[in-house]
Amino acid sequence: MSHPAHATLGQSSYPRLTRSLSAVESWGFGLTAHISWTALVPAIHAALGSQAIFVWIPAVIFGMLLNYQVKRLGMHFRNVAGGTPNYATKLLQNYSGLARYAAIGYLLNWVSYLAVNTIVLRDLIKVNLEALDITCPERFMDIGFTLLPFIVAFSGTRALSILHLFFVIPAFGLLITFCMQGLGWLAFSGDSPGFFPSNWSSLGFVDWAKWFFFVTYATYSCETASSFVADSRQPTQTLRFLDFAAWMMPPIFLGGSWVMMRLATDPSLKDNAFLNLVAASQPFWGKSAATSVSFLLVAASLLGSATVVSNCPRILYQLALDNHISPVFSVVSRRGVFVPALTLTLVLCLIYLIWGDVARIVAVSNIGWFVSFMLFHLGLWLRRDRPEVLFPRISLGILLLEVVVLLVGGLAWGWLNLLIGLLFPIGVMGIDAVIRRVAFPPFHPSWWMRRYRTRPVVIIKDSVILQVSILIFLLCSALGVGWLFGVKLNKVATAAGENLFVVLLMSVAFVGVAIACWTTLPQVVAIAEAREAAEHLFTVAQDGILVVDDRGIIQQANPATESFFSVNPSELRGNNLNKWLPALVYYPDQWTKRSEQTLLRNGKNQILEVSISDRPHQDFQEYVVILHDITQRKQAEEILRHSEAQLRQEAKHLASQLVHSEKMSSLGQLVAGVAHEINNPVNFIYGNITFANQYIQDILSLLQLYQQNYPNPVTEIQEETEAIDLNFVMADLPNLLTSMTVGAERIREIVLSLRNFSRLDEAEMKAVNIHEGIDSTLMILEHRLKAKSDYLTIDVIKEYGDLPLVECYAGQLNQVFMNLLANAIDAIEESLVISHPSPVQDRGKIRIHTKLTSKKQVVICITDNGLGIPENVQKQLFEPFFTTKPIGKGTGLGLSISYQIITQKHQGKLQCISAPGEGTKFVIVIPLNQQIT
Repeated sequence: MSHPAHATLGQSSYPRLTRSLSAVESWGFGLTAHISWTALVPAIHAALGSQAIFVWIPAVIFGMLLNYQVKRLGMHFRNVAGGTPNYATKLLQNYSGLARYAAIGYLLNWVSYLAVNTIVLRDLIKVNLEALDITCPERFMDIGFTLLPFIVAFSGTRALSILHLFFVIPAFGLLITFCMQGLGWLAFSGDSPGFFPSNWSSLGFVDWAKWFFFVTYATYSCETASSFVADSRQPTQTLRFLDFAAWMMPPIFLGGSWVMMRLATDPSLKDNAFLNLVAASQPFWGKSAATSVSFLLVAASLLGSATVVSNCPRILYQLALDNHISPVFSVVSRRGVFVPALTLTLVLCLIYLIWGDVARIVAVSNIGWFVSFMLFHLGLWLRRDRPEVLFPRISLGILLLEVVVLLVGGLAWGWLNLLIGLLFPIGVMGIDAVIRRVAFPPFHPSWWMRRYRTRPVVIIKDSVILQVSILIFLLCSALGVGWLFGVKLNKVATAAGENLFVVLLMSVAFVGVAIACWTTLPQVVAIAEAREAAEHLFTVAQDGILVVDDRGIIQQANPATESFFSVNPSELRGNNLNKWLPALVYYPDQWTKRSEQTLLRNGKNQILEVSISDRPHQDFQEYVVILHDITQRKQAEEILRHSEAQLRQEAKHLASQLVHSEKMSSLGQLVAGVAHEINNPVNFIYGNITFANQYIQDILSLLQLYQQNYPNPVTEIQEETEAIDLNFVMADLPNLLTSMTVGAERIREIVLSLRNFSRLDEAEMKAVNIHEGIDSTLMILEHRLKAKSDYLTIDVIKEYGDLPLVECYAGQLNQVFMNLLANAIDAIEESLVISHPSPVQDRGKIRIHTKLTSKKQVVICITDNGLGIPENVQKQLFEPFFTTKPIGKGTGLGLSISYQIITQKHQGKLQCISAPGEGTKFVIVIPLNQQIT
């Protein structure tokens, strides 16, 4: 069953779980189950004797398979905390009730482990104190050993994980030594009773099921490292440890059990863990056996308790994230402490502790634990098609066997225990339902989040007083306890004293770490975080940062200084800063707080802003120098100062362009409007001339008929005929109509040219006939091409190539033709005026040549035979406002605008080729097809 509230819930936690644990610290928690073997093996050995090994073998095999399966799931769910029970909820996501039951059953077994450890430690101390004739404060011991791991856990996970790792390594080493050395002693010692027993006792299925149900308490819990994958800095390495944990199960669970089976054979030992382990280890450890065993048992208890307060809150945290339990358990403090989850764990632990019956606690809690793994294997079978599921058929077989074991073995431990064990997880689910519904503020995440937001991080300003006071108290207490024990030890044997010393040693270690967690460690963590932040800023800063002494000698330099001085930061140390910045004097106390310095680098000056601040220490003086490159800023300021006039000139140019463009636009609109207005009456006249000509021809024909039929008209008609010169009128009238027709056609051609030139209906780019645009321009300029009194007609020679339609802005391109042709006419007129040509002299010529190149480029050449353009003038020809014409004759914008139209609008080229006395050629090159972006 999916939970839509998951995303919202995850965002509500403050802060989210961070990856703070190293892989080695997470490995330490994965060894807890192996050490817990020391507390389990005496009971099964006392009950089954040599047959116990046949219970351990399948349990170890199933445990190893479980480790590999959990590792595969962990690789798939890398951000899931809590390990196996929360993987089970993922596998059973379509069955939320079963998923929640499986996770809580798993949790309750771990919680009971803490209560059992507390009772075992209390009994161990009680026995040894009674040997010293000292009354054991049982209630004080119960509360003290229960709260001790919680005190450390409420301060943060790191301290607890380091404390756990510190003791688990020697404890595990001592345990593996016991197993290997014991097996070696059995195999090779002359005093060995033999590696194999002489006879095997019988083992019934009920007994096998009962004790298989019991030993899974250890063999199924070797996957504990997976609980810490979500906050491991190296999750892959954490999960790889499950392989090691799996292969450590045979030498410890099987090898150690074999040693116990062969060497702890005295029936009087019963199920006492201490006595059985001492009896088994004494043949090869001798006098150190009791102390070593005490260390193992105390380590198993205290380290198991530390694992409980680390593992259980993560289970609750992930269940809350997945919306299986109240969201309040997903809240994490600023220091990464699961306060609500730890509180619930403590409450459940106290319930077990008040119950106080170790055998009943183990039996009841193991019911939920066993059912949890049954549901886990069921989930594997249901999700057998998923790649993260290994051995689905084997999981099904184990599930079926576990069902039988639960019924047979669970009943063997007592039907009441079985019933309580099955109902206990349901009771906890009921408690969670109450928490969800009760309007008590601490039962809701918002109350915790407000508390964490408003509560400042506790930093003790003068922690020295507190720490020294605590140290004095501890020393005085230790002296008093030592004196008391010394008095008692003088009266009794020292064996109990040695055992108590082991307990006291580890207990004091836990107490010491707990005190440090609430006093020294917060200060150390705050200092470390501040140092890391400062070092990070020092490393990643883009500005150069130097630390110099009171003589200006560089002591430290950050990586950014290499970009300033082109020297490795390590090579800067020991040199005076004024080696690179000569303007700085030797002693920094004489430097100004902020100054600008010039650094010569690669032949160029680099301007640096140098800021300095002193950093006094107890014994010496240091200065922090910050170098900020302001070269670009200075260059930008210089460019701004020098470009002000240029910007004004460009603004003037742009304004003129806008005016010119507006004029051309207005002119185009005027031309188009006039052409339109003229076109209508001209079309009317032109269309009626044909009919008028026909009518007149008819009238003239009728008049001729009258003359033929009435050759002698009356005197009045004859006089009028002579007056109007009728014969001339009849002969000239057709010629008059022909002239009118030619005139109307000429007007129509001019109007068409005006419309083609303006092309207001073609403002956008489109394919047009270039030649039509040139012809239209020539038509408009025809009056300037005709002969005048001062000079002859200017001939236009058209050498048009075979051009397809060209993509262009037709109106703007016609404007270019107009400018170039007008300039050519001006140049020819100027040359003809200066040279005073005779009638036989060559007339002015304009040659227009077009072609299409192989590169799909259109070339238009306009050549005149004017005076030509000097080379110095050609360099400025396309600059705005440059003109060689007299004032009032030219604006200096025609060629500039033409150049922009060709190069910018059409992505082409406009080139002038000229020499004095040889005329001028303008070459336009534009692509046949424009690339529109």
